Amino acid sequence: MYSSDLVTVINTGERYVRSASIMVQAPATAIFELLAQPNRHRDFDGSGSVKDAVPAKESLGSRLALHDHFTMNMKFGVPYRMQNQVVEFEEGRLIAWRHMGKHRWRYELKPLDAETTLVTETFDARTAVFPAALTLMNAYNNNLRSIIATLPRLKMLAESTDA
Repeated sequence: MYSSDLVTVINTGERYVRSASIMVQAPATAIFELLAQPNRHRDFDGSGSVKDAVPAKESLGSRLALHDHFTMNMKFGVPYRMQNQVVEFEEGRLIAWRHMGKHRWRYELKPLDAETTLVTETFDARTAVFPAALTLMNAYNNNLRSIIATLPRLKMLAESTDA
């Protein structure tokens, strides 16, 4: 259902960075709203590992901001929980989070006009605690495959009327 023909893989020139982009027919603000709500992450996750957000004490659908922490129920063979922190944030344009390994998942939104946005997702391990271990785990290739699967899902969700 999700064609990688829509996705452009970016050669970052960085050993520990994988990135790809997709054109989305939706305003950047609408796409950002999906990204800034952890309870929506499983709706566009292409890795198959994101299950759901653990409800925050304040509210289930709390919207993220810089330095916020959020916890996700995950499954990679076995179920587990991962606490994340928002480490980059520019309203409507940029959001990135990391977990204890300190590598980042980043979404950059570039409005091309009022209804068209270039979305770039990046797995960035330049800040990772032990980037070589990620190589042994094949994390770079696996995350690129996940990005290629995630971006069309995000596009479909953002372009739907019930996003």
